[in-house]
Amino acid sequence: MSRVGKQPVSIANGVNVSMDGTVIVVKKGNMEKRLETHGRVGVNIEDEQVVLSKIGEGKESAAFWGTYRSLLNNIMIGINEGFTKSLEINGVGYRASMQGKTLNLQLGYSHDINYDAPEGVDIKVEKNIITITGSDKQVVGQVAAEIREFRPPEPYKGKGVKYTDEVIIRKAGKSSGKN
Repeated sequence: MSRVGKQPVSIANGVNVSMDGTVIVVKKGNMEKRLETHGRVGVNIEDEQVVLSKIGEGKESAAFWGTYRSLLNNIMIGINEGFTKSLEINGVGYRASMQGKTLNLQLGYSHDINYDAPEGVDIKVEKNIITITGSDKQVVGQVAAEIREFRPPEPYKGKGVKYTDEVIIRKAGKSSGKN
């Protein structure tokens, strides 16, 4: 049974939650997010919280219950605070800079890599730290993963693009013959 699904999602001040058929609409100012439930969960909007309920008793119903509760909670957090991911660039000559909405990366290849930021995502560069912010958790994580994929960190010197909180397990290099 889902423990996540039991918890109500609290509605912050200034946020308006409504139902449009099977779609949960969350609005704050000019920002609007929609969550399509496909009728897989029951939605009850009470005082300052949204309570989701299972439809049916199967395992699939419990899974949808927890999943949609987490998705709705992420929408609430994203609309209020936003999400942030930070990447760190390590390596001699590895650089990043912003040119308008395009991230320019120099990662040891013979060419520069230009990455266009998608709508709703802000990218900032300070020295060797790339900060990605946005209101959609999935999009922020996807952008960070795509940027990291251009040059993943290698295990010998740790050169490459890594998350700031990521720990790179180092390998020992070649050892000389000890006969």
